[in-house]
Amino acid sequence: MPLFRLSPPFLSGTSRVTLHMIQLLIALVPALIAIVFFFGPGVLVNITLAITVALMAEAVMLKLRDRPLKPFLTDGSAIVTAVLFAMAIPPLAPWWLTTIGILFAIIFAKHLFGGLGYNPFNPAMVAYVLLLLSFPLEMTTWLPATGVSDSSLGLISTFNFIFTGELANGASIDTISGATPLDVMKTQIRLSELPAYIQSQPLFGIFGGIGWEWVNVWFAVGGLFLIYRGVISWHIPVAMLAAILVISGITYLITPEAAASPLFHLLGGGTMIAAFFIATDPVTASTTIRGRLIFGAGVGLLTYIIRAWGGYPDGVAFAVLLMNMLVPLIDYYTQPKVYGAVK
Repeated sequence: MPLFRLSPPFLSGTSRVTLHMIQLLIALVPALIAIVFFFGPGVLVNITLAITVALMAEAVMLKLRDRPLKPFLTDGSAIVTAVLFAMAIPPLAPWWLTTIGILFAIIFAKHLFGGLGYNPFNPAMVAYVLLLLSFPLEMTTWLPATGVSDSSLGLISTFNFIFTGELANGASIDTISGATPLDVMKTQIRLSELPAYIQSQPLFGIFGGIGWEWVNVWFAVGGLFLIYRGVISWHIPVAMLAAILVISGITYLITPEAAASPLFHLLGGGTMIAAFFIATDPVTASTTIRGRLIFGAGVGLLTYIIRAWGGYPDGVAFAVLLMNMLVPLIDYYTQPKVYGAVK
């Protein structure tokens, strides 16, 4: 009798995978609209470029691996990777940065491991970390949200800057860009400023950074849609968010003069996109119920540790990749007991 090797994602056929990816893209739309509203149309340029390069790289790798093009190009996995990656990087990221990142995601993080279902690490996060380590300046050049600064770029100016690096009237990018709320909070706490005073600055809103808190809210709304549709389970998002809430709450109660509030961490940086769209990747996350809870809690715990004491303002990408490494171990020790088995 022939034996078949099964690997995640455990979806029935290409059409099922495609439906899964389409629903993911639909769930990202509210947050995408929020990003465009608060940070300009650069994300649309990045997404278009990333999808184009991703599909081209996917086609080339499938050809080199002697695989059929149509079922894999149309399953939507490359497009989802491209969109998630493009939404994670700064809206004014130069074209070559987006191109390098998505090529690395598709070629090295996905196909060199065997393609969809075999890659142990989330491709979008592998690309993000590669660029953050290699090009830290370009990866931290963010525009202040609408309402913080009067400096804004239209679609034509944004397109021109992404592909030429030049702004109108010879202006410098430093004149319109700035640090993210997470970066400002971390830096000023280390300078002994009180979190309450820091959050009174124009960059900050009610709970988090202006713009960032609403983007995270809409990521959460999209994530709840995915849970409602059964595309993802609740275990990883709830465990991750609960871990961040608990550890940040304890730290805030013990040292309120040196720690941001729990809501700031929940609605800051990449918390919600990681909780609902990245950590829940069926290929690279744990496959057991208990394992998903452990995996999600680990991502949340590592995210806060890196934010509070690490060298980077946000830690979601590093946290996801570190927990990806532990998935085989987690799955091994959390397998449900076989009915009727005697230990």
